[in-house]
Amino acid sequence: MKQKQSRQPDPARRVTAQDVAKKTGVSVMTVSRAMNNRGNVDAATRKKVLDAARKLGYSPDHVARSLVLRKTHTIGVVVPEITHSFFPEAIRGIEEVTYRSGYHLILTHSAEDAKREHDALRTLESKRVDGILISTAQSVTDDSVYREAIGRGVPLVFFDRVVRGIGATCVSIDDKESARMLTNHLIGHGYRRIAHLSGPTRVSIGRARLEGFRNAMDDHQLSVPPEFVVYSGFHETGGYKAMRMLLALPPERRPRAVVAVNDPAAFGAMMAILEAGLRIPDDIAIGGFSDDIRASLMPIPLTTVCQPAYEVGNQAAQALVNIIEGNPPQRDLITLGADLVLRRSCGCQPSEGIRRG
Repeated sequence: MKQKQSRQPDPARRVTAQDVAKKTGVSVMTVSRAMNNRGNVDAATRKKVLDAARKLGYSPDHVARSLVLRKTHTIGVVVPEITHSFFPEAIRGIEEVTYRSGYHLILTHSAEDAKREHDALRTLESKRVDGILISTAQSVTDDSVYREAIGRGVPLVFFDRVVRGIGATCVSIDDKESARMLTNHLIGHGYRRIAHLSGPTRVSIGRARLEGFRNAMDDHQLSVPPEFVVYSGFHETGGYKAMRMLLALPPERRPRAVVAVNDPAAFGAMMAILEAGLRIPDDIAIGGFSDDIRASLMPIPLTTVCQPAYEVGNQAAQALVNIIEGNPPQRDLITLGADLVLRRSCGCQPSEGIRRG
């Protein structure tokens, strides 16, 4: 007599919510609520459903769910670089909000390149993300790609490097006032010949920080020779090259202090100053922007504007989640305060600490 063979499970068959419901004796709706941590499910039932799902190997079909809800519960993030501490800290602030709100992140990196940024935006749109957080690349020359995305109904929030006036919410510090604060501090030390290592003025922070520097110098009737504004970009190599140009001036025409567009540019400038056999701040004082993690660890600790990177990311993410969920912020521009951290590179002593912005 032929024995009846037991039916083996089909390894190609996907376990469904119906299987979990049958296993636990609850409805498919209850399985869905338990798996998505929704209300109206008591703790014992939720545990029973989760245990059964784990044993059966069930995971929700988020693609099918997104087609029904017209939401993917994903948010795209585009950053221009990830090697310096500002953006990783901002991403940490973003992730805290999105995780709490039930969204997942897709992180992309433009490497300061306009084409890569454009490709990243299109890729994120093709993946049907619910919204995009972006900090612009330094090589972007026009805002048409952002306007087009907004025109297609993509919720877009800028953070740190922002584009104003195109219908998107922007979250940043007051870069102009912060640069004025740093420059005024150097002037307060008695420095009069002050140069600026400039970022690209087509980028919001480069433009605003140059303007703040000039405003402070104008307030004190101090002249800025054309050669005292040198393009450095946002990285160490550019800061090093820009400082070498300033050091090539005759000693009596060199700047006595430097305001750098950000800390990496300041680090490069400090290397050039020390290589030239000069002392910081005795021969040339310097200040930066962002309070990079290395600022306090330099041989001469760097005075810098402390940007609240975590809070910038946190506020930007919250604004985007609110927009996605139908509660847009009342303001298109959200501006956070910044502090001046005083260290030896400007002539201050470590005990002088922080000056509130």
